[in-house]
Amino acid sequence: MSSDQADPGRGGDSEHASTSTERRSSRSPRVPFELAPAREKPGSRRRRRKNTRKALLISLGALLTLALIAGLGAYWYVSRIDKALQEVRRADTLLPNQYPGQPAAAGAALNIMLIGSDNQYDGGGGRSDVLMMFHLSGDKKDAYLISFPRDMWVDIPANKVVDHESKAKINAAYSWGGSPLAAQTMEKLTNVKVDHAAEIDLGGFMNLTTALGGVTVYNQVPSSAWGYTWPKGEITIQGDEAMVYVRQRYELPNGDLDRAERQRAVIQGIANKAMSPEVLANPGKYATMVDEVARYITVDQQLTPQAFRDLAFGTQIRNPDQIHSLQAPISGFGTSADGQSIALVDEPQLAELATAMREDKMADYLAKYPKG
Repeated sequence: MSSDQADPGRGGDSEHASTSTERRSSRSPRVPFELAPAREKPGSRRRRRKNTRKALLISLGALLTLALIAGLGAYWYVSRIDKALQEVRRADTLLPNQYPGQPAAAGAALNIMLIGSDNQYDGGGGRSDVLMMFHLSGDKKDAYLISFPRDMWVDIPANKVVDHESKAKINAAYSWGGSPLAAQTMEKLTNVKVDHAAEIDLGGFMNLTTALGGVTVYNQVPSSAWGYTWPKGEITIQGDEAMVYVRQRYELPNGDLDRAERQRAVIQGIANKAMSPEVLANPGKYATMVDEVARYITVDQQLTPQAFRDLAFGTQIRNPDQIHSLQAPISGFGTSADGQSIALVDEPQLAELATAMREDKMADYLAKYPKG
């Protein structure tokens, strides 16, 4: 390379560099294109204001559209619920004639008797497979599912079958006098008013587990029945399998007590799934769920659609941890004078349970008896 040629690696000779520097310094500093000021042409300011207004209108339109879609979605859900509530069967024969079901006083706890049977209400004739009390606390923040084992040996009021008060298994009350006698028996046992009653076709209700895509429960006792096998731990069940699961009694170490625990677990599993985002955000699945509930439940006349809505909007239950499962206490098992296998009521603990229900102190009871 000749000496008079600029070496690119060293930036050329000083004279050339000085001249270049002068040329660069004589220009305005380079500004990125998007930041460089542009000369404003006549009328451009008006066009800019017009474009700004247009952009705002488009944004506002988009927001209104989203709001409308959200509103229609909410309206759809509310309409779907209303339709289902209208279709729920109501009967004036679910509670004793001497008192119709009435809403609990504002701020008071609410007690709804749940009866599960193989068929819809027909005035009696079959024994109840499930007998529970759904107790909602006065502040509406906690619910308690309380099972009453079907073999509990209790006093049953006089009825059309036995004309005097007599001792029998608690599920005989439904057989002898349907839901009204079951309510009277429950009140005599606990001295707690039954505010409402709901009868569930257990077989149909299990269809909910299919509509929800299966429910997950924790199986305490490994067992097998009718070709199904359930290990200890979390299992997901639905349909016929769920029905067999909640009906199994034999081969379980605690018989009807384990069976009642399974029934509570499945009902709680249904509630958990129904409150999950997977269901609430899926209109089709949600619609199927509410339709299934409406088809397989009968309630007393006072549980009107409005009463249901008030109950739903008034409750503060937002997650599964606010639903508690327990069993009415028994002291052991025995045999009746006529040779029946029976469950003996734990009178002192039952008295505590009844007091807790009446005084709205179920949290204290559960803290003392965490296993129910």
